[in-house]
Amino acid sequence: MSNQPFKKHVIYKKDKWNMLNVEVQGSKIVLTEITDQWGEECHTFIGRPAMLHWANERFAKDKFEGTDEEWQAIMDAFKQV
Repeated sequence: MSNQPFKKHVIYKKDKWNMLNVEVQGSKIVLTEITDQWGEECHTFIGRPAMLHWANERFAKDKFEGTDEEWQAIMDAFKQV
């Protein structure tokens, strides 16, 4: 077994209660979303396509409450995972 640490990505972090982090664990991707409204949610994906599909549904552009620049930054961060 390899001793390499998992690769972590911060998709966004507004404060200690509102953030979304992604951890790549080999072929498995674990996404943790923390919000002050819903608490902590964890999603596990097998591969990038499944994660990107989730991201496109979760952050649908027509329902996104923020600027186009904020939306684009989030989508770009997902694509870099």
